[in-house]
Amino acid sequence: MFETLSDRLGAIFSKLSGRGRLSEADVNEVMREVRIALLEADVSLAVAKTFVARIKEKAVGADVLTSLSPAQTIVKIVHAELIELLGPPAGSPEARLRFSDAPPSVIMLVGLQGSGKTTQAGKLALRLKDQGRRSLLVAADVYRPAAIAQLQTIGKQIDLPVFEKGTANPVDIARESVAEARRLGLSTVILDTAGRLQIDEGLMDELAAIKSAVLPTEILLVADAMTGQEATNVAKGFHERLGITGVILTKLDGDARGGAALSMYNVTGAPIKFAGVGEKLSALEPFHPDRLASRILGMGDVLTLIERTQSVYSEDQAKAIEQKLLKQQFTLDDFLEQMRQIRRMGSMGEILKMIPGLSRALPKDFEIPERDLKQIEAIICSMTARERRDPALLNGSRRKRIAAGSGTQVADVNRLVKRFDESRKMMKQMGFGNKLKKLRSNFSG
Repeated sequence: MFETLSDRLGAIFSKLSGRGRLSEADVNEVMREVRIALLEADVSLAVAKTFVARIKEKAVGADVLTSLSPAQTIVKIVHAELIELLGPPAGSPEARLRFSDAPPSVIMLVGLQGSGKTTQAGKLALRLKDQGRRSLLVAADVYRPAAIAQLQTIGKQIDLPVFEKGTANPVDIARESVAEARRLGLSTVILDTAGRLQIDEGLMDELAAIKSAVLPTEILLVADAMTGQEATNVAKGFHERLGITGVILTKLDGDARGGAALSMYNVTGAPIKFAGVGEKLSALEPFHPDRLASRILGMGDVLTLIERTQSVYSEDQAKAIEQKLLKQQFTLDDFLEQMRQIRRMGSMGEILKMIPGLSRALPKDFEIPERDLKQIEAIICSMTARERRDPALLNGSRRKRIAAGSGTQVADVNRLVKRFDESRKMMKQMGFGNKLKKLRSNFSG
C-alpha cells in the first residue's frame, strides 16, 4: 500500500545520488518534496510538517552538507525518523499486549462499523490460542445480527467458545462474559463491541459504560488503513473518550496510500500493536515499525520474509530440501511442493519485494498471475510419478498426453520443462545448495 510513497521518495533520493555535496538550499528543496509526498500518501498535515522539520534539523546539523554521499546520509536520517514516527518496536513493553495478573484479561475491540472488528477478534483469538492462551469471544455488538452469527462461525473455525445473549444490554453481556470465562477457566476475554458509521455520543456512552463494568486491560482500536486521514481523526476521537491502549491496523496489504499508519501513533500515543495483512484468520502480524520503514524506502524486509518462511517450513523440511539441492536430486515433485508452500506465504510479487534491491528493480505492479501458477500445477499433476522424478523421459507423445490432461498446450509443457532444467543447471553452476546451507547457518547461528 506504500508503493506510491515509496516511489516518490525513491525518485527524490535518486536526484541526490549524483551530487557530491549539498547546500542548505538543496536540503530545503528535498524536504519540501518529502512533505508533498507524505501529504499525497494521506499523512496528516501536522504530522508531515513535524516529521519534515525534524529531518531538516538533523540533516542540516549533521554531516549531510559535507558528506560525499548525501543521499545515503539523508536516507539514513529519514529511515530513523520513519521508525520513530511509526511507534515503538514490536516486542517492546509498550507494544506488547498486557495481561491481568488475575485472569481473565479483558481485551476490548472498538472502532467504526465496517472496520473489521469481528474478524480481528477471531484473528487475535487464534493468535493467542497459538501462544497457549484460550479466549472467550464475546458478541457485544447487539445491533447488527450478522455480527453475532459471524462471530459464532469464526468461533467454530478456531475451536473457541462464543458468549452471546442476543440483543440484551451490551454492558450486561460484557459483565456476564467475564464471569463465564472465569467459570470455564479461560485466560482471556475478547469483546467484539458495536460500531457506528461515525463517532456519536450514544456509541461512546455505551463503550464507556462497558469499560467501567469490566475494566479491560487493553482497549484496541480496529482501524481500516484504507480510510486514509479519516482513520487518524477516528483514532483521536476514540482515544480522547476511552483512552485506547493500542491499534490494530487492518488492510495494510491493500492499495490505499497508507498515511493512517504513519499518523496514528503520533496523534494518539497509542502504538500500532498488530497489522491485518490478509483475509485469512492467520493473517495478523505484530507491527514492526523498522521493517515497514525499510519497505517504504525500498530496502526490503528480510526478517518478515524469514518469519513467513518459518511459518510454512519445518526445520526438517528445510534440511531435506537443502540435501536435495546439494545432491542435485531436486525433482518436479519437490518443485510443486515448494510452489504450494510459497503460495501460502502470500502473493509472489509481495514476497519478492521483501528482498532488498528487488523492491526497486521490479515493476510497480509486478505480480505472477495466479492462473500461471495453477497452470504449472496442472501440468505437473498430469505427469506420472516417474516422469516427475525424471523429466528426461518426456518425449513428444508424453508431452502431448500431459498437455491434454492439464488443459494446456504442448508449448506450455515444453516451456515448464525447459525452465526447470535451466534452473537445476543454474543451481549446480552456482553451488546453490552450498550457498543455501551457509545462508541457513548464518541465520540460525
